[in-house]
Amino acid sequence: MKQFRLFSVTVLLFLSCTSLASAEILALLNYESKPDQPVRREGIAIMDIDPESSDFGNILMEIPLPSDLVAHHIFFNRDRTKAYVTALGKSLLHVIDLTQFPYRLRAIAVPDCLVSEDLAVSEDNRTWYLTCMGSSAVIMGDAVNDMPIKTISAAGPAGAFILNPHGIAIHNGIDRVLVTSTVKPDDMAQAGETVTVLEASTGKVLSTHKVSLKPSPAKAAPVEIMFAPKTNPPVVHITNMLEATLWAGVWDPKTQSFSFYQVDDFGPREQGVPLEMLYNSTGDRLYVTTAKPGFVNVYDNTDPRQPKFLQAIPAAPGAHHTVLSPDERYLFVQNSLLNLEGMSDGSITVIDLAKGGKVLRSIETLKSQGFNPNCIMLLPNHFQQAGVRTSRILE
Repeated sequence: MKQFRLFSVTVLLFLSCTSLASAEILALLNYESKPDQPVRREGIAIMDIDPESSDFGNILMEIPLPSDLVAHHIFFNRDRTKAYVTALGKSLLHVIDLTQFPYRLRAIAVPDCLVSEDLAVSEDNRTWYLTCMGSSAVIMGDAVNDMPIKTISAAGPAGAFILNPHGIAIHNGIDRVLVTSTVKPDDMAQAGETVTVLEASTGKVLSTHKVSLKPSPAKAAPVEIMFAPKTNPPVVHITNMLEATLWAGVWDPKTQSFSFYQVDDFGPREQGVPLEMLYNSTGDRLYVTTAKPGFVNVYDNTDPRQPKFLQAIPAAPGAHHTVLSPDERYLFVQNSLLNLEGMSDGSITVIDLAKGGKVLRSIETLKSQGFNPNCIMLLPNHFQQAGVRTSRILE
């Protein structure tokens, strides 16, 4: 018992010292080998990405992953005590207990889930929802014991359905989960055009809505969906990956339903493949990445029903996930999308927002070793609650 108490104190001291460090921003980056490497490797790197730190760009710790896992995204639960890692290659969801150091992965078998993409956690921190693009299902899981409890795949009323789900967002205040229909994993030509609405408490499929102005099949491939923070009534934003448009959905409390409409088109700016979204802590700024050729689009989100485009900041091919520094001065962009040619630079772009969006540095630590980072998230002591990816933490 004495040894256990000593270990606990050591862990607390480590986490406390990390959180008090003034010139240190620690990020989790899961990575995989670039296609031209002779030996395939995967892992999770903990890297200092603070441009003012003496350890800037250095990997401080690594967690090895199976070389055939194809780890994809990292998500936190509500109190940020756990990190979940989805995988494209195996029917496994991994969880990391972030209160225990050194960090260790625990595999959760999800046999009904092929090509797991995004994960959302309920407001009470008791249920997670996992999208399975390869098996056209959403898995509900026990977020306390971390085990699957229900598979949602059946069609709902009036033609509602779940097809190749990718992005997911949850709002427990209205008891709704929204899921995007993206592409068939082994055939991107088979792309969806809809958002499906589920009842969060039961998993019941309620309705499906087209999010494209083009005739069907539009093949818009809506990919990520996210609730804007602190909005009443709730508003979601959606990126259409193949159509290169940005959409919004507004909740109507009277009809208990959403209405969807287009708010921006990336085509006139010669940008394609919009992917991820990020809000600042107040919710009045929205950042949207486009992978081809690689930009971050900045919006005034004062009225989330109609975000106003402000500027496009160049990143690198494959601009994908983003995180903000705790003081929101710096924006970090992970530049890689599924090892796809022309969209997998492998670097991390550092943007100084205090200087009008000036590109400050490029971190090429993983790129120089023949790796592509697939996701970037800040360790919990640096995590900005409102500046989150799709379906992470919602106000």
